[in-house]
Amino acid sequence: MLLELFVTSWILGFSGAMMPGPLLTVTVSETTRRGAKAGPLLMAGHALLELALVAALILGLKSFLNNQYFIITVSIVGGLFLIWMGYGMLRDARQGNISLELQSGPEKVLVGPVLTGMLVSLSNPYWTIWWATVGLGYLTSAWEYGMAGLFFFFTGHILADFTWYGVVAVAIARGKKVMSDRLYRRIIAVCGAFLIGLALTFIWNGIVRIAG
Repeated sequence: MLLELFVTSWILGFSGAMMPGPLLTVTVSETTRRGAKAGPLLMAGHALLELALVAALILGLKSFLNNQYFIITVSIVGGLFLIWMGYGMLRDARQGNISLELQSGPEKVLVGPVLTGMLVSLSNPYWTIWWATVGLGYLTSAWEYGMAGLFFFFTGHILADFTWYGVVAVAIARGKKVMSDRLYRRIIAVCGAFLIGLALTFIWNGIVRIAG
């Protein structure tokens, strides 16, 4: 049963990992800047955040995760954070401040990829909703097998993230061999615009929840 739990949680993990969102967009941006290592580093931050969340849920904080005001706060504050990131991408792309050659020199970033993985995941309200519904239900089933069940569940789940984003990072990194700085800046600009658009959607949903 534990092996079945591992396999099914791994497959289930792809339901969140493969959905387009801010983490995928940032993976594209960071990989073109840092190389294929960006994928695992971002996922390390994501995994640490999810491990902390699983521990919190086991300690009885699931009602906090389902709290309407918490979701509203995540939607608005997370949206503002993503706007800040998206604006930085658009600004650097427009001003020509980024280049594929930046990998061999000092990196112009405020936080490392591990912390970025944590912050971007936390800023996405749909990540919270997934854990408050699908994740929480599966976590409850896994807890029936005690700590062993939690281990197999979490390992399978996070392996899906590492698998998908690792493949994405390697594919993008190899593509850099035929990518010009001009194309790179356009990709970053598109990613920045996507983040801002997604952030506005998050903020709007938060406002609708308040009004409702």
